[in-house]
Amino acid sequence: MPSPLISVVLPAHDQRKQLADCLDSLLAQSFRDFEVVVVADRSPGTPAGLADGYAARHPQVSVLHLDAAVGVGVARNAGAARARGEYLLFLDADHLLPPDALGSLADRLGRTGPVDVLLFGHTRRHAGRDWPGGAEELLAGAGPEVLGPLDRPELLGAPALAWDRLLRGGHWREQGLAFPDGMYEEIPPVHRAMLTATRVAVLPQVCVQLRRRETVHPAGSPGSSRFDLFDQYERSFAALDELPVGLPGLDAARDAVFTRMVRHYLFVFDLAGCVSRAERPQFFHRAAEHHRRFQPPGHRRPAGREGVKFSLLAGGAYPAFEVAKLSHIARGTLTGRR
Repeated sequence: MPSPLISVVLPAHDQRKQLADCLDSLLAQSFRDFEVVVVADRSPGTPAGLADGYAARHPQVSVLHLDAAVGVGVARNAGAARARGEYLLFLDADHLLPPDALGSLADRLGRTGPVDVLLFGHTRRHAGRDWPGGAEELLAGAGPEVLGPLDRPELLGAPALAWDRLLRGGHWREQGLAFPDGMYEEIPPVHRAMLTATRVAVLPQVCVQLRRRETVHPAGSPGSSRFDLFDQYERSFAALDELPVGLPGLDAARDAVFTRMVRHYLFVFDLAGCVSRAERPQFFHRAAEHHRRFQPPGHRRPAGREGVKFSLLAGGAYPAFEVAKLSHIARGTLTGRR
């Protein structure tokens, strides 16, 4: 049996009962040269029977059953090992694809030839509204040409998501890429895939819709926590340290990853319900320590209120940070803004 162009790896974690919609959107694709590898572990909320039913009705769908409750990262790794496609696409149950998504990706690959990474656009559906993905401007500015190593280091400033890019299967295996345990497991392999890629292309077109507010995976490994975020960025900076000193674009890449890291820490810290009140001081000081340790020479903080938050974090000024946040919330309440 010939290998498909694209293998979609889809862990069956389905807390919001969205897996069937995701599978239906895949099976409605106008492009047909793909397979879907559904990974069903023993986690609560994994509808193995539903997945088996799709596999029985649709030859493009297969189910890999795991004998334990594992995190999304482990499930993805198992699915990637089973996948036969030339390219890997990692999705989750709360994703939907427009009918022309895979066809558009295949057309782009037809124009570029083989690439290690193909980035594309996404939207987030929340509260009845579509919100643009965090990389929209970066993708629009990348241009139509195939990029060499670190030609566009600013792309590393995009959110490190596994589901807004195709990864060449050979690149995945050659670099020994894998998702680690814990939450935020996408960050290290996505950064390493980009840092070691020799050919990168961009498709500034929305190919995936995320149906939740957070771009944070809902199901980490057993025992995982929000504090795993720090370990994941440690791995990303270790990948940067492995590259040759003086490599063109490396300094800019380090700065882009640093800025993304701080923005991610501040996002998680500010998001209601993400970090408990008791854990907030510890989380803040861990983030401040990473700011001090990983800040590259010559880094320029963002302008405006975001820059103030960067400065407060850099100084480890937790009480001042909380006062500033409360002051901002109060102003928003008084003026009717949030």
